[in-house]
Amino acid sequence: MNSLNENILRQIPLFQALDEKQLKGVLKSCHVLSLAAKSSLFERGSAASNFYLLKSGQIKLFCLSEEGDEKVIEIINPSETFAEAIMFMPKQIYPVCAETLKNSEIYSFDMKQFRGLLENSNETCFRLLATMARQLHSRISDIDNLTLHNATYRLVIYLLEQLPESAVALSNINLDATKVIIASRLSIKPETFSRILLRLSKQDLIEVHGNDVTLLDVDGLRALL
Repeated sequence: MNSLNENILRQIPLFQALDEKQLKGVLKSCHVLSLAAKSSLFERGSAASNFYLLKSGQIKLFCLSEEGDEKVIEIINPSETFAEAIMFMPKQIYPVCAETLKNSEIYSFDMKQFRGLLENSNETCFRLLATMARQLHSRISDIDNLTLHNATYRLVIYLLEQLPESAVALSNINLDATKVIIASRLSIKPETFSRILLRLSKQDLIEVHGNDVTLLDVDGLRALL
């Protein structure tokens, strides 16, 4: 028996476009997957029939180059959905691999059932388009950071994004994944990632203890941008 209900779904952007009857239908098609750390959820190129909402744990979405090098595309944290855009693609296959970084519980939803709800309601489609437009704006910002700015900029942006809006100096954060995975997500070589952390530490902007980072000078970090 899963603990998912309408109130939880209404907090997730993808489901905010649905009315009460539609939400009940989505809940009926949902089931829970429990996977141990380092388990594969799906492989790149495999047929896609479900999209997901992470209940607990952590998942990485990644691709492998022909040489076997791994590029992390996204790190999924609890309450985030993923693979939902595939239901609108002409060919419904997963474009990336998904693997758990921690023991994880995942809500799985039937793509065909969800798409059927949209096909029967123009109003729901427009509400969902508004939601996806906001997410697209966020992705464009990510692309901008990854392509137009240097590695230090990308890392500082990442650190500042971990803070609440009201954060001040001496703010503590915990990196939500290993440094190697975060470096891959930011398109930074691991050794460069470590050098930037060291340089920021020498400038008395941050202090690093394992995966715990203290931002000693938030205004100073923002000034780098």
